[in-house]
Amino acid sequence: MSIGWFDIPNDGGLVMNLFKITGIAETISTMALFFFAVPMKYLGDDDLFVRVIGPVHGALFTGYIFLLWLGLRKDRWKMDVAIKGALLAVVPGGPIYFDKKIINGS
Repeated sequence: MSIGWFDIPNDGGLVMNLFKITGIAETISTMALFFFAVPMKYLGDDDLFVRVIGPVHGALFTGYIFLLWLGLRKDRWKMDVAIKGALLAVVPGGPIYFDKKIINGS
């Protein structure tokens, strides 16, 4: 399937579905970390939430990057698509934006 200037197979396979779910979970964990756990650590002097949410977020981020790599290798995504996905993974909400705008072309 050709989407704009990208050439991405989007057949809704297992890897693509797992990629979408991981992107949503990674976004939720980022928001929880940035807007709840970190303020609780510095304003509430309680780092419990950072110690719990931080590793979960780290695992989800690592899984998201791994699935980007799988898309690059298995689904033959173009390198610029994978790089954009990796860069957007750093921004809160970036994985959802990546899926909607770049992968799905909406």
